[in-house]
Amino acid sequence: MIFGRVKPLDAILATAEKKSLKRTLGPVQLTLFGVGCIIGTGIFVLTSVGAQKAGPGLLISFIIAGAVCVVAALCYAEISSMIPVAGSAYTYSYAVQGEFLAWTVGWALLLEYAVGASAVSVGWSNYFINTVVERSWGIDFPNWLSSGPLFLGGTPEGFINLPAALIALLMTGLLVIGTSESAKFNAVLVLIKVTALTAFVVLTLPIMNSENFAPFAPAGMFGGFGSGVGVVGAAATMFFAYVGFDAVSTAAEETKNPQRNVPIGLIASLAICTIFYMLVTAGAIGAIGGQPIMGADGMPLNAGRELSNLCATAAHAQDLVCSPEPLAHVLQTIGYGTVGNLLGYAAFIALPSVVLILLFGQTRIFFVMARDGLLPERLSRVHPRWKTPHVVTLITGFGVAAAAAFFPVGKLADIANAGTLYAFLMVAIAVWQLRRMDPERRRAFRVPAIWLIAPLTIFGCVFLFVNLPTEAMLVLPVWTVVGVGIYYAYGYRKSHLGRGLVEVHEPEIHDLEPPIPGIDDPRRD
Repeated sequence: MIFGRVKPLDAILATAEKKSLKRTLGPVQLTLFGVGCIIGTGIFVLTSVGAQKAGPGLLISFIIAGAVCVVAALCYAEISSMIPVAGSAYTYSYAVQGEFLAWTVGWALLLEYAVGASAVSVGWSNYFINTVVERSWGIDFPNWLSSGPLFLGGTPEGFINLPAALIALLMTGLLVIGTSESAKFNAVLVLIKVTALTAFVVLTLPIMNSENFAPFAPAGMFGGFGSGVGVVGAAATMFFAYVGFDAVSTAAEETKNPQRNVPIGLIASLAICTIFYMLVTAGAIGAIGGQPIMGADGMPLNAGRELSNLCATAAHAQDLVCSPEPLAHVLQTIGYGTVGNLLGYAAFIALPSVVLILLFGQTRIFFVMARDGLLPERLSRVHPRWKTPHVVTLITGFGVAAAAAFFPVGKLADIANAGTLYAFLMVAIAVWQLRRMDPERRRAFRVPAIWLIAPLTIFGCVFLFVNLPTEAMLVLPVWTVVGVGIYYAYGYRKSHLGRGLVEVHEPEIHDLEPPIPGIDDPRRD
């Protein structure tokens, strides 16, 4: 029975030990990895999208999305400290809910990371073309090299988004070279982003005008089922801006002392980013306003031709909700044009770190699924020199680059959120189940009031999912059906667990001593 194929925790840990990745990351690097992914698209690109959905109520949207992430982060912190291996929610589900459900979780995570990395690559391309090439260098970038073709949702003159494809391939190359090198590069980009956002807050908060917050929620809390607008609809979209913390857990197998450092990286990165999101949003809306453009039905217009046409008119061209570079636009509007251009450059320089972390998360999940036999095992090969899963990294990178080259950003954030919310829900269930199934296993971090936190996580994920636009909600079941077909065609027959090829953990002397098992072994460093 497919739901009965549960891989024991000891077997998972033994498999990871036999074919493991190099442990190079500490708590600071993990936190920077989380901050690098969280602070990016949500602030630099999606702020105007969220304002169009909720108006000033976007402040509450961030609180709602952040609250769901907080309870989910607590669940991630406990289970990742128990199972410090690559694979994130996929591995956790494998150990608790069985192979079939684990496959669906891993398949959903592949959707999340691939779509997210492609979307951010396209967002970076827009900054590169508009801020650097055209505004600073004064060069007209060819339209046919800046967008995909019209039949794929691009522009009439478009053929390929060359900068988006190139940045995805560059980040892929960094991941192939090595995780430690990638983390050092990411740390520099995180510093640039934090500095730019700090400058934005310092310049905008002192000139906030309370009148810009009225009406506070022009579309109300709920804009209608499947509409994707209103405060809650915006929360479902802005959830995309928070999900970087789950990339931290995918790095557990490459982390020194993961039982201690993974929870630190998870919670610290989420706390830092939540503070920035609230301050930056308050500054942007308070400085120039953030009212949405309403349609004939009295509700905010969704992204589309009508909204684009109105944004092109003189009456709305300067609105926050119409700007593809919202934070730079705010600074230019209030008289800090030079600083605004510098902030645009900061986004251009720093957004690649988001692509880097999203690619990192997807390749590690892909790697573990192949290591379990659910995908061709040759994909799990580790490079003899760089100690990275180079095969699956290259395949993933080329796939993300192809999607970024030919598809527009559109509503990719909502699509990515659908897969993410499903994975988070399954993690909460897994933590709850493990408390009953294996109560004596060592937990470096324990979720307080698990009887409350786990149900809140489950409810929060379902709540945000049903407030996504209808088309985004439909993507997940369609994607899952495709994945189930692949599972039965290959994974079900080739699975190591199904064939009885399960590693058995034989405890050594140091496993029985008080220190955390295996951490003090120098071979693990």
